[in-house]
Amino acid sequence: MKGEMKAVMKKKPGYGAELVNVPIPKIGPREILVKVKATSICGTDLHIYEWNVWAQRRIKPPRVMGHEFGGEVVEVGKDVTFVSVGDNVSAETHIVCGKCFQCRTGQAHVCQNVKILGVDTDGSFAEYVAIPEENAWVNDKRLPPEIASIQEPFGNAVHTVFAEDVAGKTVAVFGLGPIGLCAVAICKAAGAAHVFAIGRKNEYRLNLAKKVGADTVIKSNEEDVVKVIKDATDGAGVDVSLEMAGSQEAISLCFKVLKFGGRVSLLGLPEDKITLDWADDIVFKAARVYGIAGRRMYGTWYTTAGLLKSGRVDVKPIITHKFKLEEFEKGMQLMHEGKCGKVVLYP
Repeated sequence: MKGEMKAVMKKKPGYGAELVNVPIPKIGPREILVKVKATSICGTDLHIYEWNVWAQRRIKPPRVMGHEFGGEVVEVGKDVTFVSVGDNVSAETHIVCGKCFQCRTGQAHVCQNVKILGVDTDGSFAEYVAIPEENAWVNDKRLPPEIASIQEPFGNAVHTVFAEDVAGKTVAVFGLGPIGLCAVAICKAAGAAHVFAIGRKNEYRLNLAKKVGADTVIKSNEEDVVKVIKDATDGAGVDVSLEMAGSQEAISLCFKVLKFGGRVSLLGLPEDKITLDWADDIVFKAARVYGIAGRRMYGTWYTTAGLLKSGRVDVKPIITHKFKLEEFEKGMQLMHEGKCGKVVLYP
């Protein structure tokens, strides 16, 4: 397809991004071109926009931002075999080599040579995006594009929650951004006995946590998190801690509230090194600790699709704001202030 499209681009190092006109991507023989119907803002996009330490190390401008989307296939390469024009798709955003040890042993989500859409390749904050065929996830045509767009971060929550079973377990979720909120909803749908949602004093997101099913909401900067959870669990602590914030405080607390023999899943990305009481909080507790990287390819996607289709998880309350692509700065400001759930942009 020839012509130009509008896109949000990180043109140079520093704060911000720009709305620009760029050529519509040309696709290779095993790629597909997707007309973006909806694309949502991730915390990673905010990091790139604000140019934090991670972005400074990783991003090489110019780069079209964005990686979460739902759209319609409008063109396919000559060697494409299982995706067709007219299909509604989202993308597994980890573009993997398929050749390294991890890829060949069922661990492609931690491919040694991974490239990430919107980080290492041009992304979905645009009217069109090109992706490898193998990265396409074909959606039910009845799935609204804004829900299709948030399957990628929803999948992060799915992977974090289901590292082990949560049915009948007490669970603490630290960090109430969109992925943490998804985790709360997933835990309840999966039969968790009691879900504690822990966040700093952000009434907007604390209220969202209640809305999606949290049994107890704790303000970590006003309440003694350890005491509240220990009191509610007869002094034992929780069976499972899910860490989505990536802060020193949250990571420390998720181990402090864990019962002996419990499980911790870590998804949040700290900006600096973290200090832990290794002996008492991990070794002597016999804690099982999982580092969670993205989604398992593609098992997590099947679980995600099943949860959404079942109706047991309602993600609509988590999608709180919708803007035109041209209004992306409004979405970034809301993300910065934490006065939103998921923000969706429409090209």
